[in-house]
Amino acid sequence: MGAIVTSSRPDVAATAGGFLPHESPLAMSAADLGQPPRAVSKPVSVGAGMLMRRAFILVLTAALTGAGAYEMYMVVQVGGVTIMEWMVLALFVALLAWIAFSFASGLAGFFVLLRRNGNALPIRDDGPLPRLASRTAVLLPTYNENPHQLMARLRAIYESIEATGQGGSFDWFVLSDTRDPDIWIAEEQAFLALSDACGGRLYYRHRADNTARKAGNLGEWITRFGGAYRFMIVLDADSLMSGDTMVRMVYAMETNPQAALLQTLPVIVNARSLFSRLQQFAGRLYGPMVAAGVAWWHGSEGNYWGHNAIIRIQAFAEQAGLPELSGRKPFGGHILSHDFVEAALMRRAGWGIYMAPMLGGSYEEVPPSLLDFAARDRRWCQGNLQHLAVLTTRRLHWISRLHFMAGIGSYITAPMWLAFLLLGILISLQARFIRPEYFPKGFSLFPNWPAQDPVLAAWVFGLTMALLIVPKLLGFILLLARSDVRRQFGGGFRALAGVIAEVLISAMIAPVMMVFQSIAVIEILLGRDAGWQTQRRDDGEVERRELYRKYGVPTACGVAMAASAYAVSLPLLLWMSPVIVGLLFAIPIGAWTAKPALRALFMTPEEVGPPSVLVRANELALSPAHASAPALAMLRQDSDLLHRHLASLTPTGRRGPGEIDPDLAMARARIEASGSFDEAVEHLTPRETLAVLGDSVLLEGVLAK
Repeated sequence: MGAIVTSSRPDVAATAGGFLPHESPLAMSAADLGQPPRAVSKPVSVGAGMLMRRAFILVLTAALTGAGAYEMYMVVQVGGVTIMEWMVLALFVALLAWIAFSFASGLAGFFVLLRRNGNALPIRDDGPLPRLASRTAVLLPTYNENPHQLMARLRAIYESIEATGQGGSFDWFVLSDTRDPDIWIAEEQAFLALSDACGGRLYYRHRADNTARKAGNLGEWITRFGGAYRFMIVLDADSLMSGDTMVRMVYAMETNPQAALLQTLPVIVNARSLFSRLQQFAGRLYGPMVAAGVAWWHGSEGNYWGHNAIIRIQAFAEQAGLPELSGRKPFGGHILSHDFVEAALMRRAGWGIYMAPMLGGSYEEVPPSLLDFAARDRRWCQGNLQHLAVLTTRRLHWISRLHFMAGIGSYITAPMWLAFLLLGILISLQARFIRPEYFPKGFSLFPNWPAQDPVLAAWVFGLTMALLIVPKLLGFILLLARSDVRRQFGGGFRALAGVIAEVLISAMIAPVMMVFQSIAVIEILLGRDAGWQTQRRDDGEVERRELYRKYGVPTACGVAMAASAYAVSLPLLLWMSPVIVGLLFAIPIGAWTAKPALRALFMTPEEVGPPSVLVRANELALSPAHASAPALAMLRQDSDLLHRHLASLTPTGRRGPGEIDPDLAMARARIEASGSFDEAVEHLTPRETLAVLGDSVLLEGVLAK
């Protein structure tokens, strides 16, 4: 695991806002790379109280799992346990342990929030704003996003910081990895409009080579510019944060020198479809309780979710350099879920990683449909399974290893659940159609009667469901306990209706996600790479052909399960109906949940009383955007944009010394063969257009035609 060492020259502080040239004066020298990492002056330590908290979580998890395992064994042991029943028992224990672990954290969070203190690091969310003594960079990595909406959110955050009176402590960087040439130039145009509206301290950089994706983008920025700043706040393209929150985060890091990272709990906003509103409501009602419980026993061994967090640049630069995993994709190559690994490496060096789930003013958006969610989840699945190669890294804290195992488990539990259901059906089919051998070969005084205890089985099922549903009820009880929060959710009765609807709809969606995640795990094990896809952020409407194609496998699974269960008995079909119904109706459920939903059902505080930064971001997003046009046409029409674009390019464009870019060579040949600008542009492929945009000499030649 290598380190990223930052340049210590804060030259960027003296530059005006605008495009960052590729050959920056902050580029590092060989001498900079040779500097050894500095040690933490006083590494964080774990006290007896934290050990007791962790013991509570682990003992409660073990107790619930042990009790459930014993009761399940009593269900299947009547008449002897067959091989398939042993397999069912093993899967049940593993799945129950996962559920019990989540239940224990949720229960802890319930009591923590009753005391209204859930932050792992002391940080106030009220009172006068503290004065800051350090400079912070706000980083916004982007990849093929809508430029107008991207800059609208960034401007809203910028204005919110300025309203605190401490805007001079922050610099702003848009770090583009965009590969679509039209979006690239539209980004530059939107950024220039943002810079004109807001003034200085805003910078834009487009990477010619997007090696290592987001992690590589941030790493390159730190290497070249990080030495000018003490902290960085990392955003996602859909992130939104209030200025008050960002100031308080910086102050918390200033007053806790052993803290390397402070992670907020982003609240979902701007949900319109039924699926996204369901996620928004559930995350807002249950999320703070679970997060508070996790922060309560994680302490200084928290985790990083990749955005809406503040990071100490010294700690990140010295410890969070990521390796390139050996082997072929999807397990080899650059780590997709880099955030977990970066947090673990900083904690290994003695730095503290903290969570602040009670600090408000942190927001994000969610995919608008189940298919969009599953597409993003597929990439996360690959990234988490890559952590199998990181688990054995030396000197990691055991909580960091637990984070990796939890991330891996969140995906492998799906095929485990599917296998559990299929084995149950196979056991029932065997008992129904295969003649049992009551008398084994050899001498035996008593026959082996195949039997199970249906009453005890019902109790085991009910208690397992209770572990899933009780945390939701605890979240609702917390809502009822505070009148101000109850009003923010639209009242107790409306919130209760939302809880009931969320439980029912989630129960129908869960089997479909089980199939999607199982397919993702199988594809990854077979060597299929997820790639890097742009996330859709508009409405969730899905074409009918896409619905049939994507939901065909879950529907087929539902038909097979229903036929198998009915072949055994009608009671078994009814017993499995919660799973089978969701699979059989996957297509209409997918279409229904992707449609816009009424605001009256899943109300959240951010809808009842929207924060000012959210109101401003949405207002800016709805304002007229620049007219879209092909990249080369936009540059030809806007001389100022062309001048700024050319100034940001290196003399050799995307090429290194002595290298020949095949796309650039092909573009040159097409341009030379064309007779006019319009003809040249029409025949260029997107990759060739991207190459032209990255080469100042050829670009000027094209526009001169």
